[in-house]
Amino acid sequence: MSRTINHVLIGGIIVMITGTPAQATAAENDLKLTIVNPQNLYDPTPNGYSTAVIVPSDARLAYISGQGGQDSTGALSPDFAVQVKQAYANLGAALDALGARRDQVAKLTVFVVDHDMSKLGVLTSSVKDMFGNALPAQTLIPVPKLAVDGMLFEVEAVAVID
Repeated sequence: MSRTINHVLIGGIIVMITGTPAQATAAENDLKLTIVNPQNLYDPTPNGYSTAVIVPSDARLAYISGQGGQDSTGALSPDFAVQVKQAYANLGAALDALGARRDQVAKLTVFVVDHDMSKLGVLTSSVKDMFGNALPAQTLIPVPKLAVDGMLFEVEAVAVID
């Protein structure tokens, strides 16, 4: 069966839709993500992420652009923890706009300016607050600078959407 790929740009959100023709789409229950944390690897759940997440084969994927800590006016707090909290609120708003639940996020990539171990507590707490036990796979990338002066944190996501 042939697969189709469509890209839709919604604001700063790029939605890549892959799948088979409409008559062959998966039932809603088939869109559940499978979280994999092998017992022979370090358990990452205390740190707020999972080792791997399996996405159903007929899922539609949404790629959510990096969300920073700007509030609705574009203002950035100089405080790292405030920016992280706002960035996750912004990610939540993007997910809501797509009709996606938090447990449909398969992968996060976070970018942290001047990362050090003191920031892990804030990061872990924020991701656990947002995702509970449905922790996505996650990569943290330390960076010297982000796109906007004063920006200290950014999070992008890949989610399965109905």
